[in-house]
Amino acid sequence: MSSKYKKKESKSRSRSKSSIISEIMYPNKKVLYPEERKFFVKTSKIMGRYMVAKKDILPGEIILSELPIVVGPCAGCAVQCLGCYKNLEEESFVKCKSCNWPLCSYECSGINKRLGHSDVECAILRKTNSSKFLNYNDFSNIRSRLCAIVPLRCLILKKVDPKTYDLLLNMEHHNELRMNISEVWNNNQKNVVDTLIDDWGLTCFSEEEIHTVCGILEINCFEIGQQDRDIRGLYPTAFLMSHDCVPNTNHSDEETNYQLTVRASTEIKEGHPVTLSYAYTLQNTMKRREHLLDNKFFECYCKRCSDPSELGSYCSALQCPKCQSGLVLCDDPLNFDSPWSCTNTKKCPGYSITAKSMKLLLNRITQEADQINSNDVNSMELFLDKYRNVLHPTHYICLGMKISLCQIYGKVEGNLIYQLGDEMLERKIEICREVLGVLDVIEPGYSRIRGVTLYELHAPLMILLTRKLAGKSVTKLELKSRLKEISKCLTEATVILSYEPENSAEGNMGKAAAEALIQIKDWKKIVGKF
Repeated sequence: MSSKYKKKESKSRSRSKSSIISEIMYPNKKVLYPEERKFFVKTSKIMGRYMVAKKDILPGEIILSELPIVVGPCAGCAVQCLGCYKNLEEESFVKCKSCNWPLCSYECSGINKRLGHSDVECAILRKTNSSKFLNYNDFSNIRSRLCAIVPLRCLILKKVDPKTYDLLLNMEHHNELRMNISEVWNNNQKNVVDTLIDDWGLTCFSEEEIHTVCGILEINCFEIGQQDRDIRGLYPTAFLMSHDCVPNTNHSDEETNYQLTVRASTEIKEGHPVTLSYAYTLQNTMKRREHLLDNKFFECYCKRCSDPSELGSYCSALQCPKCQSGLVLCDDPLNFDSPWSCTNTKKCPGYSITAKSMKLLLNRITQEADQINSNDVNSMELFLDKYRNVLHPTHYICLGMKISLCQIYGKVEGNLIYQLGDEMLERKIEICREVLGVLDVIEPGYSRIRGVTLYELHAPLMILLTRKLAGKSVTKLELKSRLKEISKCLTEATVILSYEPENSAEGNMGKAAAEALIQIKDWKKIVGKF
């Protein structure tokens, strides 16, 4: 073994547990693959392996749908039930009767399930006496121990499902890069490697392979989008999609079996890469590139990252404080230390801000934004007004605030949608349209956020039209135009949100959009009698 993975001598490591896993039966897993793949895999020195469209793919088409190899708690998550991943409180949990690890209840649907607290996992945790390292009087102690659960679930496959384990090992781990990032490497050493080998005595696994599994999980896992659970899943094929800050796919996952479905959000031409964003598309270039470097260990050079204006979305732009007319943009967005300058070189020659000063400014504004209650419409509007001469209207901090406003205008008690005055309804329309304009650039096509925003837009349009009809203050031409816009919003929202899991919030919104669309057809009959 290489010296960089040199083993530490420990008494606990003398307790060989190599027979624990192999003596426990574990059922083989079945992974779903599409019958006819719409992609093939190419390799390049820069991108490594990546997915390419085999033929033209239309928006909404399924590219792949598959079950995960493993599922489990995210690193740093709250204390979770090992079966269903529900967050647990100190007063509301039970201990597994066999291994003494935390569960939500003895009737948990995830007990004895492959993607939950399986029999084999329970037996290993029991035979290693792992629960003696859990301090139920200090939940932070249990949180650190949860970091080892998903790596253990991967390592179990080595004994019980070697073919799937080989598939897992074929994924990128970037050990050489991660080893030089002391915080990442040392955290894995302490919370995973030492836990599995020193504390639980699983000496059948080497330090090197445990670190490799940790890297594979960090680089290739998908966050699974349950609202009250912080879960990650590793999938057999989806990891092959390459990154782009303007992705051409979107994905959803099922609540019960965590099946991941990837669809085209825009048309993907034959031979073009199939992409998703490993970073949050609604952040600015600096934040996205920092996230990708810190968490995925590469620097992004896509078109959006390379363009100071972010393809005209201006998610990074500030208003120039000197000339009041120019925009402050990064001179070289691919350089973390690049200065920022005003675009109006005639009025502001030589005006510049250092990268350090820009980060300090954005951190301060972000901290202020984070203090605002998510249902406080007035505070959000006051924040936007306060920084109207500092941040561009579509700066990512403003954009995040406006997306929240799109969704809570008309949903706060005392200010429900039918109670809003015309001015507030017009404000909701204005914000929704502004958000949609940015989404057209940075997250185009059939994206979840676009479907939700279109649905939110239709409501104020409809209410204002109803009021005008009641007051007989609308022309036939205006009525036709407004009904056409509402119908278009609902039609597209229905299509996009129909792809979401049926019982999710977005899925229910899609059903509501479909019902509202039927009602619009009745409204159109009014036009003929108007």
